[in-house]
Amino acid sequence: MDLTVLPGIDILMKSRLDLVRGQRVGIVTNHTGTNRDLRATVDLLVSEPGVTVTALFGPEHGIRGDVSAGEHVGGSTDPRTGLPVHSLYGETRKPTPEMLTGVDVLVFDMQDAGVRFYTYTWTMALCLQAAAEQGRRMVVLDRPDPISGAIVEGGVVHPGFASFVGLYPVATRHGMTLGEIALWLSGTFRLGCDLHVVPMQGWRRSMWWEETRLPFVPMSPNANSMEMLALYPGTCFFEATNLSEGRGTALPLQIFGAPWLNEQAVIAELQSRRLPGVLFRPTYFTPLASKHQGELCRGVQIHVTDRRALRPVALGAHLLDVCRRLHPGEFALRPAALGVVRPLDRLTGSGRLAQVLESGEPVAGVLAEWEQEAAAFTEAARAYYLYG
Repeated sequence: MDLTVLPGIDILMKSRLDLVRGQRVGIVTNHTGTNRDLRATVDLLVSEPGVTVTALFGPEHGIRGDVSAGEHVGGSTDPRTGLPVHSLYGETRKPTPEMLTGVDVLVFDMQDAGVRFYTYTWTMALCLQAAAEQGRRMVVLDRPDPISGAIVEGGVVHPGFASFVGLYPVATRHGMTLGEIALWLSGTFRLGCDLHVVPMQGWRRSMWWEETRLPFVPMSPNANSMEMLALYPGTCFFEATNLSEGRGTALPLQIFGAPWLNEQAVIAELQSRRLPGVLFRPTYFTPLASKHQGELCRGVQIHVTDRRALRPVALGAHLLDVCRRLHPGEFALRPAALGVVRPLDRLTGSGRLAQVLESGEPVAGVLAEWEQEAAAFTEAARAYYLYG
C-alpha cells in the first residue's frame, strides 16, 4: 500500500532517535499522539532501548483522552506505564521547574484542529517558553493541519485579548502545522528555545485529512468528524452566545438552535446571503448536556457541500449576525467572566465582531478587516513553512 503521509513520530522512530536517545525524556501528548499504526507515542518511546521516559504531561482531555472538554486535568499516574503525569490543564498550564526536574528533552506530539482557539497550540507555546527558560531541548513531532494548510482566515489576537485560546497573534484558521507554528513562535518572538521539529513525510498544504490516508482519531469528544472540523472555525462562535452549538447531541458544532429560534426565518435569511459551500435545513434537537439541556430546541443543521469554497470564519460571523437581527430580544452574548474579556472577544481575538453585532453594522466591514489581518499573518508566517 502506498503510504501517503508519515507523521513526525514515525520519522522519529525511523531516523531521528538521536534527538532523544541517552536523554531523560518528558512527553507532552494525549490520545491523538499515535503513529500511523495507532501505537501511542508514549508506548513507542517507553519501549525503545536507550530512551528513558521519566514523565508525562497531560493537556486538555488528558493523556489518554478520558477528560471532557474544559474539565481540569489532575496530576496522576499513567496506569499503562506507571509514569507520573503532570497536569497542564488545571492550576498549572506551563511546566514548572519542579515538573522538569529529571527531564532533559520535552517531546511534544498532539494532533491539532487547524484553528487558533484549539488549546493544544497554546500548551505547546507554554512548553516552548518553559523549555527556553529552563534550558531544556524541545522536540515537536509534526502532524497534518486536518483542514488543509491552503486557506487562512480570520483576525489575529489583538493586544489585550490574549488568552489560552490565543496567546499570540495567530489567525483564526491559521493554515499551519504545529511544527510550523513552533518555528514561527520561536523565531518571531525570539523565545531562545533549543527547538527541533521533526517534519512529516509526504504532506502537502492542499491536503485535507482523508487525503493523508492516516486513521482519524477524534481530537476531542466533540471533534468527531471532518464535517465538524470543516465548520468549527466559525460555528465555535456559538459557544460565546446563549444558543446551543449542538454539544450534547450527535452533531456538535454542525447544528445550532434554541427553544425560541425561528428556524425557518433564519434559514431564509442565510440563503439570501448566498454563502459558499454550505446548505441549511431545519432540525429539532434536545441536548443531553450543556446549554438548553433537556429542552427541545428549534434549530438549523449546516451541510457542507464544498469544503474548498467554504469560508467557515465568515460563515460564523454571518450566523451570529442573522440570529441577532431576527431575535434582538432573545439573542445574547455571554458576559465576561470576572469582568475581563467576553468569550466572543477571546475566540475572535478582539472586540470587533461583538461591536458589529451590538451596533447593527453590516458584518462585511469586520470580515474585510479580518481578510487583511489574515493576509499579513500569512506573509509573515510563510518564512516558517516546512511544506509546499
